[in-house]
Amino acid sequence: MLGSIVNAAAVFVGALIGVFFHRGIPQRFNHIVTHGVGLAVILIGIKGALEVTDVPLMIISLVVGGVIGEWIDIEKGLENLGKSLQKRFSRDGSDFAKGFVTTSLMFCVGSMAIIGALDGGLRGDHATLYAKSVIDFIMSIVFASSMGIGVFFSGFAVLVYEGGIALLASSLKDILVGDLIVDMSAVGGLLIAALGFKMVFDLEIRVGNLLPSIFVPVVYYTVMNFI
Repeated sequence: MLGSIVNAAAVFVGALIGVFFHRGIPQRFNHIVTHGVGLAVILIGIKGALEVTDVPLMIISLVVGGVIGEWIDIEKGLENLGKSLQKRFSRDGSDFAKGFVTTSLMFCVGSMAIIGALDGGLRGDHATLYAKSVIDFIMSIVFASSMGIGVFFSGFAVLVYEGGIALLASSLKDILVGDLIVDMSAVGGLLIAALGFKMVFDLEIRVGNLLPSIFVPVVYYTVMNFI
């Protein structure tokens, strides 16, 4: 859990710094910075996705996970949570919900979040999450400067998500093998790339509803182990 706590703290501090600069940065600079970061996010996501060891499994994961996510409508739930937080904590932040949803997804579905949390839960090694904390600190400054205080609250999503994976990993040490971790991370990388395309081109990609796709490989490998 230590790595998850440090990562969340990095987001909190970075977001507060970004909000401070938010008032003095013209909107056109916010847009170009957001597009630039979006392009970097696409690159990071594609690099992670290319590590996949089983392409058919990735396709199945996206289809099955997408159906489950759409049925639950995770994206809508995140948006409603963001709007609820906006009403309570922000008076003039029209981008509050957008900032919360965008950064929560970006900070949570990447390969570093998965691998780092798994390393923490399986081996007590927090080095990956420490490195991710530095990246997220910088990214949270950039995003908070353009989207406002909503980015701050994504730190709680990071804490719950990474902490949950770490706790789950510690109880499933015999099941989580190398290929499973790689395939989970690859699916997460593809979702990161989708988020980047959404940021740059303003596409209607419901990335939140694809989140269950990351965990479909766990079911697959569990079943295969029993077989």
